[in-house]
Amino acid sequence: MKDISELVTPHDIGYTKDHEWARLDGKIIRIGITDYAQDRLGDIVFVETPEVGKTLTKGEECGTLESVKAVAEVYMPVSGEIIGVNTALEESPELVNKAPYTDGWIADVKPSNLSEMDGLMAHDAYLEMLKASG
Repeated sequence: MKDISELVTPHDIGYTKDHEWARLDGKIIRIGITDYAQDRLGDIVFVETPEVGKTLTKGEECGTLESVKAVAEVYMPVSGEIIGVNTALEESPELVNKAPYTDGWIADVKPSNLSEMDGLMAHDAYLEMLKASG
């Protein structure tokens, strides 16, 4: 497992306490799991993405990740409609391990309340949470 200092934690995204991330791009929010989450899960072998067209609320389960170690739920970092999913994960779930913030994204969301992005942790707050949890 990586040391906290080795984790990739971009500055341009919001983080949840459950280790999801959200990046605003125009009026769409792209979501996924953090480098910390993929590192702790180990080799991801299956990704269940949310259904396109489904509207979910912040904190609601929107998918699952299966690794060689465990099954983990993915939760919505913001409320909104799923308008796209990363279909490349069907054939290559390991993209979540290799590039969790780029090629390994999970879904695109049309937010119903953009101000929910303000409730996500910034880079420094997320790192402090990780350090505090040991």
